[in-house]
Amino acid sequence: MINFQFSRARDVADAILLLTGHPGAKLIAGGTNLIDLMKENVEQPSRLIDISRLPLRTIEETADGGLRVGALVPNSGLAYDPLIEQRYPLLASAILAGASAQLRNMASVGGNLMQRTRCAYFYDTATPCNKRTRSSGCSAIDGLNRNHAILGASNSCIATNPSDMSVALAALDALVHIAGPSGERTMALTDFHRLPGETPDIDTNLEADEIITAVELPPRGFASNYSYLKIRDRLSYAFALVSVAAVLELEGNAISEARVALGGVAHKPWRSAEAEMALRGQAATVEHFSRFADSLLQEAKARSHNGFKIELARRAIVRTLMQAASATPQSQAHKKIA
Repeated sequence: MINFQFSRARDVADAILLLTGHPGAKLIAGGTNLIDLMKENVEQPSRLIDISRLPLRTIEETADGGLRVGALVPNSGLAYDPLIEQRYPLLASAILAGASAQLRNMASVGGNLMQRTRCAYFYDTATPCNKRTRSSGCSAIDGLNRNHAILGASNSCIATNPSDMSVALAALDALVHIAGPSGERTMALTDFHRLPGETPDIDTNLEADEIITAVELPPRGFASNYSYLKIRDRLSYAFALVSVAAVLELEGNAISEARVALGGVAHKPWRSAEAEMALRGQAATVEHFSRFADSLLQEAKARSHNGFKIELARRAIVRTLMQAASATPQSQAHKKIA
């Protein structure tokens, strides 16, 4: 691990000032991703700015009936918060599907959003990787790419975003609150992460001198008809091959609102507003859900080892929507698929 300087921010303004004054600095709270990357010499920050003591650990009601979640709320604290369990159970379920209990206790909401989109080649500094060094090449394209992207990838990178929490937040239309030298701004969660394009080393649309202060959940939590299904190689502590966050609003058996986000398949949570609109007014049936899945996956592209993901994703989408329609969400305690 390289040498680095260390500072502790007194407040949000101080954190921004430190970021502005020290190019190459990184914020650290739980450190569950950053420290790993530093140990492997993938990340080499010149300075760490500790924000773990900032007053960003509350979950508060908003004026319109939603919730504002501080960026330093631990993932475990969010998943087990009574308001989240009751009003946004999709989010609680997605968080509990991710990582391990120990990591969820340390990881923060803001840190979860900021974890690097990555693959095994990103960690291996002996191999070319455009995420580490732009224009050096992507070892995964002609290498072992079983776990890699089938949607939104480029010739520069085919890694996938590992966050479960982000997939649920995308389906819920969450907002990200950001502070920087120019003041405060909000961004839709669906716009926060970037596709790789020609610059796969830039994972998010957060500027280098900005900090996440909160995530805002809208009033509608879809607490009745929802499900989060995560398909992985083992039942715990593994990234998704494919994950699906689905919420529905039904009038009888007719769909009046549908939102579906995919994880494990792209550089960011994957949604299609056009495909979701086409579900409105349709009956909640396997046939209509299958058509929706085909529409959502129409741009999917297989590599040498991950072609199975396309059919896996199609089946997972249909299964998750059926679980949501019947109000029988996937249990994260008993992981046998319902």
